Amino acid sequence: MIHLTFVRHGQASFGADDYDQLSPLGQRQSEQLGKYLRQRADWQGLEWDAVVTGSLKRHQQTWDGLARGAGWTHTPTVMPELNEYDSEALIRAMKVCHRLEDPHTPEGYKQHFRALRDALRQWMDGTISPEGMPTYNDFVAGIWGVVEWAREREKTEGHTDSRVLVVSSGGPISTMVGRLLNTPPETTIELNMQIRNTALTDVMVTPRAARLVSFNHLPHLDGAAFADWITHA
Repeated sequence: MIHLTFVRHGQASFGADDYDQLSPLGQRQSEQLGKYLRQRADWQGLEWDAVVTGSLKRHQQTWDGLARGAGWTHTPTVMPELNEYDSEALIRAMKVCHRLEDPHTPEGYKQHFRALRDALRQWMDGTISPEGMPTYNDFVAGIWGVVEWAREREKTEGHTDSRVLVVSSGGPISTMVGRLLNTPPETTIELNMQIRNTALTDVMVTPRAARLVSFNHLPHLDGAAFADWITHA
């Protein structure tokens, strides 16, 4: 049996010139998660057998924070298939950019995510083909590749009860959950919008099946001291 624990990256830099950077809060979220996972591993007597990340900077920075918090020295396997979709390319494909307000304003922020929801649905339906992006079916297949990778690794290395930590983004994680639960596109999109920064999603994998165990939980931020650490972007 394989236990996959997916981690959404820490808070990034929405509205900045380079979104693909953790904010100072995102770095603190990641270190706090590392501390929690270290404690959990100690009391359960378990260790992580492998770490997998996407290739985005925010994935690497989240792993760096986790490693600092936990004192881990794992070398991650990097899988670009775990990278987020390109939200700007999706919205450009809708040809509505000229009608959107500045996303830094409250109304512009709402417009941005309304447009993104519409674009995601059309991409999933095959209605639009955003520049530089795979088809949605290929996107799903790439994300599912981490399950096949973990199965092959367990078979090759002779493990019988593997634990793999996977650092990715909201889109890939919600897509994985959507495939496991066979949700319609609208539900997968809403799952995506609900995933919080550094939230944990657990999946159990056997040679014949994969099942969702838990979704979008923040045990490391449970308490009044972390009330303002819970973010979505």
